[in-house]
Amino acid sequence: MKRILILASLAAAAFVALYGQAAPVTGADDPAPLFTDKDPVLHRNKQAAMHIVFDLLAYGHWDEAPKWLTEKYIQHNPGFASGRQTVMDAFSKFSKAKQIPASTKDYNPKIVAVLAQGDLVAVMNRVERPDPRNPGQMYTTTHYDMWRFVDGKADEHWDEGAINAPAAPKGAPKQ
Repeated sequence: MKRILILASLAAAAFVALYGQAAPVTGADDPAPLFTDKDPVLHRNKQAAMHIVFDLLAYGHWDEAPKWLTEKYIQHNPGFASGRQTVMDAFSKFSKAKQIPASTKDYNPKIVAVLAQGDLVAVMNRVERPDPRNPGQMYTTTHYDMWRFVDGKADEHWDEGAINAPAAPKGAPKQ
């Protein structure tokens, strides 16, 4: 049985490698209902997460960060230091404020799921990335953010952030 499962897994991986992504990631048509909850604390935290995802991250209104992030804001992404002001300064440099759509149905990124338990809220959204196996083509996958909330503000953050290798000097051979 174990041998059959291994062979099936290898066959599935080979199929995807040859023929592309089996099931593209899609998001909800309207994310607003995903950010609601019958429990008042979970609802407050989900609403704050929605403002972080859209107002801050997607549409660059970092001047509003004090409404949604604590001052100490602990950052577990290795690409950023902790502290609300540090995060505000970093994102403000490469993210100009854009008009927030009037309808949540027009919001981007597209949200796949929102999960809340206790003081944690996790948000998964659709992302599109270049396919390294097929130059010029894209694939979809899921990005996640998770926050721990204190009194309705995000106090701690996790995502799948990674440390990237430094860019090779111009003219250097590729490894």
